[in-house]
Amino acid sequence: MGCDCGICRGALGPIHYDEPSDADHPLSFVIDEIKPISKWKEFGYGSPREAAEDWDNIQAAHYICNQVKGNKTGNCIQERQKIQIDKKNYSSDGNW
Repeated sequence: MGCDCGICRGALGPIHYDEPSDADHPLSFVIDEIKPISKWKEFGYGSPREAAEDWDNIQAAHYICNQVKGNKTGNCIQERQKIQIDKKNYSSDGNW
């Protein structure tokens, strides 16, 4: 896809689409639900599935950004400030 992370807006660098999505690869790709599925009723969805299948409710994200965000919504800048990654320990080119 080549998109920036929808949470940090690229502050941590590019998403590593070629790596497994897990804690060992914090900059790897995951799909983030902008409006958390766990709060589907608050956003007017008829079911959790409806929230999960809404294409306007998903964005590309880094694994670590998604973990920090959890099921919160709101200002992406606030989320970025909570993400404390020592960038020098992670490769920006996908080679670990």
